Amino acid sequence: MPLLSPAADVQMRLDYFETRCKELGLRITRQRQEIFRAVAQSNAHPSAEAVFLQVRESLPNVSLDTVYRTLSSLEEMGLLHQVGLSSKARFDGDLRPHCHFVCTKCGEVYDIFPQEHEEITWPLSAQNAGEIRQVNVQFKGICKNCTH
Repeated sequence: MPLLSPAADVQMRLDYFETRCKELGLRITRQRQEIFRAVAQSNAHPSAEAVFLQVRESLPNVSLDTVYRTLSSLEEMGLLHQVGLSSKARFDGDLRPHCHFVCTKCGEVYDIFPQEHEEITWPLSAQNAGEIRQVNVQFKGICKNCTH
């Protein structure tokens, strides 16, 4: 998969967002669009609170509850992935196959992309359980910043 510029990558995510909303018959509201954009533009895996603070700059009347509900619905639509520690959910708008390293000390989330000829696989027996729609691999430990 060729590497895209950050702007082109974000635009690709926004285009997919619009396509997916249309497929599901959902209106593309400004709130929904700005909340998705906040996650799609970030490589920092923002929390709902961080998304709220960013979106509030352009939509001052948005509520934290709206952000939580919208993030949840975007995840159900397959547009975002929830990553990180269960005590503080973080969101990832990059849908390319990759794993995450979650630091159990500071809570930071790092993307781990497969090398050129590597693939993220799952046990073949997992297919016997049902239709696989998403694979979420998270490594948990203490990051390099916290061990120094």
